[in-house]
Amino acid sequence: MVGLALLALAAAGGIAVGAQPLPLGGVLRALYDDTAPAASVVREVRVPRTALALAAGAALGLSGAVLQSLTRNPLADPGILGVNTGAACAVVAATVLLGTDSQAAVVWWALTGAAVAVVVTYLLGRRGPGRGGPEDLVLAGVAVTAALGAVVSGLGALDADAYGALRIWSVGTLAGRELSHLWHLLPFLAAGAVLAFALAPALNALALGDESGRALGIAPGRVRLLGTLATVLLCGAATAAIGPVGFVGLVAPHCARLLVGPDQRWLMPYAALTGAGLLLVSDLAGRVVARPAEIQAGIVTAFIGAPVLVWLICRERTGRRA
Repeated sequence: MVGLALLALAAAGGIAVGAQPLPLGGVLRALYDDTAPAASVVREVRVPRTALALAAGAALGLSGAVLQSLTRNPLADPGILGVNTGAACAVVAATVLLGTDSQAAVVWWALTGAAVAVVVTYLLGRRGPGRGGPEDLVLAGVAVTAALGAVVSGLGALDADAYGALRIWSVGTLAGRELSHLWHLLPFLAAGAVLAFALAPALNALALGDESGRALGIAPGRVRLLGTLATVLLCGAATAAIGPVGFVGLVAPHCARLLVGPDQRWLMPYAALTGAGLLLVSDLAGRVVARPAEIQAGIVTAFIGAPVLVWLICRERTGRRA
């Protein structure tokens, strides 16, 4: 309840605060009066932006929780493992090479790119000396992200005009988003969320190991396949709307784990709640710090998440030495 209250407060701040200062009374009036002076700013800019931040942040936090459980890797994150970049690369390629501009088509391209990236990262990580250990998967994700980032840059050189429209999006931003983006994403986000929550008991069993999981009546291969599908749906749809925002899927599950422990039945909803709040607050901070300009949400989450990643890596190494 406290978390929901704080999230509601952050959502109210997302609607009330922006690059253009507005009196609180004017904001409240704009919510119910179409003729209010601030109606266009509040209804067409801030409300869609806030709603999309809540949906995309929850999706990224939930996908991070599923991915960390699937890989048994506390460093797993859709951004670090190249899933976000894969989705972004597919969207840029479709836009520059095929001229795709339909929001529905963009979502499907993002899902395809995310699926390919997660498979490639997992296969490369399994070839390392630790056979899928935390550092191997992170290094594989860094390599995939770098390679796909180079592809995105190369595509930008082919068609500067088309890439120019995607340049800010490729950093990860909520600026200029409309409610239509959210309606296109909701079916994929809902399907991914339902699938993830349905897998929670199986992921708890899988955490004990494949053999113990089989003894408890689950099929590890099927659980991993369905969990990967849930991650692709959640992360791919979110990336299609706001671009590749990193570190939300890394930080949110760890914050949730500190509150409720490792039980996926509790961890997943808290990770979704934390992810929504983190992205919303990051977007709000980016609007306030550089006013009247703004800092993209993806840059703010990187400032927050990079120190957390370093701390987690140091903790993993210390634990192994002990």
